[in-house]
This record gives sequence, structure tokens and C-alpha cells, in this order.
Amino acid sequence: MLIFWTLTGLACALAGLLILSAAGAAGGAAVPDAEADEVARGRALARDLEELERMAARGVLAGTELETARAEVARRHLEADASVSAPVVDATARLRQARWVLAGTGATALVALAIYMGVGSPGVADQPYARRVAEWAETPGMLDAPKLAAVMEREAATQPDNFEAQALLGAARFEAGDPIGAASALRRAAMLRPDDARTWARLGEALVQTQEGEVGTDAEMAFMRALELDPGQLGARYFLGELALQRGEAARVHELWGPLIAALSPTDPRRIDLESRLPPLSGGEG
Repeated sequence: MLIFWTLTGLACALAGLLILSAAGAAGGAAVPDAEADEVARGRALARDLEELERMAARGVLAGTELETARAEVARRHLEADASVSAPVVDATARLRQARWVLAGTGATALVALAIYMGVGSPGVADQPYARRVAEWAETPGMLDAPKLAAVMEREAATQPDNFEAQALLGAARFEAGDPIGAASALRRAAMLRPDDARTWARLGEALVQTQEGEVGTDAEMAFMRALELDPGQLGARYFLGELALQRGEAARVHELWGPLIAALSPTDPRRIDLESRLPPLSGGEG
């Protein structure tokens, strides 16, 4: 843990250096030597005014025209002064803003450290993943789906020929949102006990999830195997019915969804949905 906080402090310091360096570079590029620049602008103004006086001495400019020319020269130099001073002000504002950002970064790091010191355990060494899984295994009933999947993965690895371990791993992975891992474990379980209808049905559902809801060839075969072993596998009936509906096989949809609809309460929204989606049968179909 000490290493973590050391690295965190170095990261904050590096962020601060980058902020100040960027602000300093912007300020340096936009703010040249102000005194030298002011002297140069004064000399330029003097030269322009001297040129006007020479033109007046030759009679080129006189009276109102001379005064207008002098006013124009003065206006041009004032505008030039304003355009030079604007980047100076902007760079100063950026530098001030950078300092506020740096102060906020440091304050955030200090607050985070204070919170951790108050509610964390700075002196406790980080536990290896295997040790954490072993601790989770002591209270399986209190674990969320990802932790339970990790525990079952360890058990399944030690018992590769145990059907229950592989089947439970598949179910845990499915609940944890890992359909690919679930399908892999359920395939092994189906190979260990090929006459278990529930495993084939679960495998089909996992394969459907890997295909973003589409019932592919592998999933269809798994569902069909599940129904061959146990016609009461209602999940398999539902997905095969969806596939038959897509193919326009009305009689097949009624055959598959009929027992499923009968198993649901008349007021169950799922039954109402299925009944509304049943395609009409043609005259020759019964």
C-alpha cells in the first residue's frame, strides 16, 4: 500500500509540473521583454512624428491636414500598444488559472488521502487474488454473481470431471454476465452428462446470449436436444418457438408455445404476450 501512495504522490507532482510548465511556456511566448518593447514603440512614434514635421517644413502638409496626420499617427500607435498588451494580460490570467488548478489537484489528493486514512486500512497488505477467492468460498451464500463465479471456477478447475461443478460454474458465469464462459462450462457439463435436459437448455440460452439474442444453429440443436430428453423444458420451447415464428412456421409455433402458454397463469403478462403473438393457422392446419 505504501508503494501505491508513493506512486500516487509522484503522479500528482508530475501533473503539477506539467500544469506549471504549460502555463510558463504560454506566458513566456506571449510576454517578451516589456521594457525593450516599450522603448521600441516610443522610437517608432518619434520617427513618424519627425517625418510629419519634415513634410510640414517642405510645405507638403499644413494646417488642418497636418493636425489630422498627427492624430492618425497617434491613433495607429495606440492601437498597436493595445494589441501588444492584450497577450500580456491573457498570459497572466492563464498563469493565475493554472495555479488554481494546481492547488485544486493538490487539495484533491490530500482529501483522498485523509479519507483513506480515516476509513481504510493503510497497514494491511494487498491480498493475492487466490486468497480473496478462498475467503469468498467460506460464505458462498453472501456473494454476488461475479464472486460466486470466481469461487465456482476454482472448484471446477480442481474437479474437471465433476458434472455438478461444471454445471454450477456455467450457471454462475451466466448470472455474472459472461455468456461465453457460461457456454464453455455448460458444454463440458453436457459432455459429462449428455442425458441432462436442463444442462442442454441452459447451454442453448447461453449461446443465444453470445449471439445477442439470435437463436443460432448451435443453440437450436441444444434446445432440440433438451426437448428430446424432457418435453417440459419450457425455456427451450420458448426459444424454438421464436425461431419457428421467424421462419413463418405457424403450426410449429403453436406446437411449441401451446404447453408453455398452458403452464402460465391467465393473467400472467408473459402468457398474454405469447397469445398475442401466435400466428393464425391456415385452413389445413389444426
